[in-house]
Amino acid sequence: MNNLSAVCEAIRADLEQRNAARDQAIGLSRALIRDCSASIRAIHRRDWTSADAGLAEVAAGSRELIAAVRDYPDLYASSYTQDALKEVVEAHITRAIIRGDALPTAREMGVESATYLKGLAEAATELRRFILDIMRREDGHSQEAERLLEAMDAIYDQLVAFDFPDALTRDLRRQTDVVRGVLERTRGDLTQSLRQQQLQSALAQLERRLDDARAGQAG
Repeated sequence: MNNLSAVCEAIRADLEQRNAARDQAIGLSRALIRDCSASIRAIHRRDWTSADAGLAEVAAGSRELIAAVRDYPDLYASSYTQDALKEVVEAHITRAIIRGDALPTAREMGVESATYLKGLAEAATELRRFILDIMRREDGHSQEAERLLEAMDAIYDQLVAFDFPDALTRDLRRQTDVVRGVLERTRGDLTQSLRQQQLQSALAQLERRLDDARAGQAG
């Protein structure tokens, strides 16, 4: 018992360090999520200067967060750390898909496989917003909207093939189900838009033929 105080002091010092690292990680995670949201908004606006500058800050913030919890596996695995890194993955993948670039890999981003896959899933659902914006802006169906729908479909096909326990994938199956629902709704919206365009085109052609017929009768 002579060393009880020394043992407890060592534990107290360890917990104080962990608590300081935890507080830092929570703060960095919150800032990272805000920066990711701002970057995605810039991507929606096609403001690539702001988007790229924002993603550079996001990448730096991600490295800072990982460094802050590197010595504490429990803090690294915590929900606030992994949720922030998932948002980082989502932002970078969203930009890559919209720009038609190669996707960054999990290794390049320094994230766990499960975190990457969940970020990939969220990027797929984010594409629905882009497709709806395209449909409103261009008044209907377009090749760009089709391209993004194909990207959503390809992501879903990959995600559904990861048949591993939830303990490894961190509830990826539920997120994959969300992607499927969003994909089906988006495909339905695009199909309806295409049919409307085809109907409008057919009506316009009919109207032109009727006008030509009336002009011929008048002549």
